[in-house]
Amino acid sequence: MAKATYKDSGVDLDLYRNAMSRLPGLMERTETPRVRRLPGGFAGMFQLDFEKGSPFRRNYEDPVLISCTDGVGTKLKIAIAMNSHETVGIDLVAMSVNDAICCGAEPLFFLDYVAMGKDNPPLLEKIVTGISEGCVQANSALLGGETAIMPDMYGADDYDLGGFCVGVASKKDLIDGSAVKPGDVVLGIASTGLHSNGFSLVRKVVFALNNLNVFDEIKNSGTELDGQLVGNVLLTPTKIYVKPALQILDNFRSAVHGIAHITGGGLHENLERVLPEGAHVLIDRGSWNVKPVFKWIQRLGEIEDDEMFKVFNMGLGLVLVLEKEQVEAIRALLDEMGLENHVIGKVVEGKKAVVWND
Repeated sequence: MAKATYKDSGVDLDLYRNAMSRLPGLMERTETPRVRRLPGGFAGMFQLDFEKGSPFRRNYEDPVLISCTDGVGTKLKIAIAMNSHETVGIDLVAMSVNDAICCGAEPLFFLDYVAMGKDNPPLLEKIVTGISEGCVQANSALLGGETAIMPDMYGADDYDLGGFCVGVASKKDLIDGSAVKPGDVVLGIASTGLHSNGFSLVRKVVFALNNLNVFDEIKNSGTELDGQLVGNVLLTPTKIYVKPALQILDNFRSAVHGIAHITGGGLHENLERVLPEGAHVLIDRGSWNVKPVFKWIQRLGEIEDDEMFKVFNMGLGLVLVLEKEQVEAIRALLDEMGLENHVIGKVVEGKKAVVWND
């Protein structure tokens, strides 16, 4: 009887080492000056502040650490079907760092978890290339991660992703929504599309109900999507809002009373999360551009408006509640950065809620 080996069980350590050897360069491109290298170590190291006199020094008064974790969800099934894995890593980073900035935090570093059905170094490299790119966009260091090979848990071509972000803010600069008050203005910043929410409904509508394939061209949508591949449209990566948000906070901190990342639950549910009691938000329908992808999906699935707004971001990825006097200056800054933005509503006195201004 032959002796059992780890390789026989589905885990090839030589192949695993090959996969790991591809990752250091992708991590190094994300390094910020506060990363402390620990080659071969069991953990990542990050220095919260610099030595006195450093040009990179940021002073935190009573620093508070902010942590977030998230995944990409069933959007991964689109990536697997298309064999296109370079952008889901951006989504992974975005889902956590965009949450962190809602507290006023500067995202410092990111950790990833990749679970795979079999060793596949080229696939892992593609995934981490996207994670690395997301970290560069977020100005966050990819400090480490874990790759787990679990042949009895996942199919040979399947994988799952988890991400973890740690950020920091001075205690006095934390944003918790308590400053939101009647008279404030609600400003929405455009999304790039679906981002990473609602894909169970998307897949049912697009593939199960309409028998489309990821490689089919979109036709008769009545939008600019016609002629594009279904899979490419669905894989559009999530917008990372870290750099513009931090610029706004650096210049207009006292004017920013609340920030909401518009994910699962849509505009109403996520914005309500940052409201104090007595803040009633009126949203103007038609005050921003609903992205073509939402119109296409709604038409394919004959989905009611209320359901669309419960599930999807509908074209707004980040929403700010601002002091009225600084709105135009903040919009000018966003315009300079090429970010589409719209005044979408206002805060009035009343029961805590987000409602349509009909």
